[in-house]
Formats: sequence, structure tokens, C-alpha cells
Amino acid sequence: MLLSIVRPVASAAATGLGRRAASGIALKYSHAVYNAALSKSPQTLTKVQTELNALSAAIKETPKLNEFVHNPSLSVKDRTAGLEVLYAAGGKKEPISDITKNLFSVLSDNGRLGETVGVIEGFNELVSQYKGELTVVVTSANALPRDTLSRLESTLKQSQAAQQAKTLKITNKVNPSILGGIVVDFGDKTIDLSVASRVTKLNNLLQQSV
Repeated sequence: MLLSIVRPVASAAATGLGRRAASGIALKYSHAVYNAALSKSPQTLTKVQTELNALSAAIKETPKLNEFVHNPSLSVKDRTAGLEVLYAAGGKKEPISDITKNLFSVLSDNGRLGETVGVIEGFNELVSQYKGELTVVVTSANALPRDTLSRLESTLKQSQAAQQAKTLKITNKVNPSILGGIVVDFGDKTIDLSVASRVTKLNNLLQQSV
């Protein structure tokens, strides 16, 4: 079922998703698994989201699993064995659903396991849109204090995009490479207030003046 959905949604892969979500290739799979789950029921959609987030966490927290999904040279036998280990790590509370397994089988067969994290991020954005949520990702060089996030939330709630959403969800991601300041991603907009961005602009101006 999932495999048959992947190709038709290719042209619509980028529709409605923020810039941070994933590559166009990953978004094809995001749409495919989203459509497959929602066609079953809203409850199935929630179950698949829970599974995918658990698998994503397992990949990020387990170096061997992270290495597994990013190793395109593995044989079919090794990929099959690796997926079983991944399912066991992400499905500790209850068995992984066929929809989720089907997704990973397709990713594996197509040599796209390296896109896993992007696929899950894209899927989560689609679910957020379905639920009327506006997810805001605030990237900073260091974790932001709770009161700073609260002030940001109050400011963002005044935006037109937030007023059209049922709920507003703010996530703080840490990326030391931005040096300082913040980068705010919401909907299809990005507000780059990072030090790295200002340094880049300064360097470009200096190069143009030489």
C-alpha cells in the first residue's frame, strides 16, 4: 500500500511544509506514510506517529543504529537484520505496526534509510497541520531559559499564522554553529537572527568592497 503511494505524491512533496522539514526525497515518504496511516483512521495516524518518534529517538540515542541507517553499503541480509534490531529498540511497549514496518522496508529497498530522520520530521509536520497545530522551532547556540521561550511564545501568538492555528508548539533546538542569537522556523517562514548569519553578511560585504 505504502509503495504504491510514494510515486503519486512526489510532485506535492513540498506543499505546506516548512523549510526545515527535510529534502524533497524524504518528503515523498513523509506524505506516503501519512496518507497510508490516515486512510486507516485518526487513531492509526497517532499510533504511527508515536512509533516513528520512538524509532527516531532510538536512532539518535544509539550510535550503532545511527550508523546502521547511514550505511548504504550494507547487504540486503544485513539491512533486514538491522531493521529488526531497530524495531525492537523502538517498539518496547507494543509491536511496531505494519504501516511503519512497510515504510522502513521501502526506505531500505530504495537505499534511502539515510533519509529516516527527515522522513519523520516531515511526517510530524503533516500531523501537526492535520491537528491544526503550528510548530515553531527556535534554534539557538545554547538551550534557552524557560522564561525566554515563554516571551517568544507570547510574541509569536500575535502573528497571523499563530492566530489561525488551534495550538502553538515551540521546540528549542541547540546548534552551536549559529554562534549566538536565534533562528526561528514556523510554517513556511524563517527568521534568521543568528550571529553566524550576521558574520556571513559582513564577510559578503567585505568581499564585495575589495
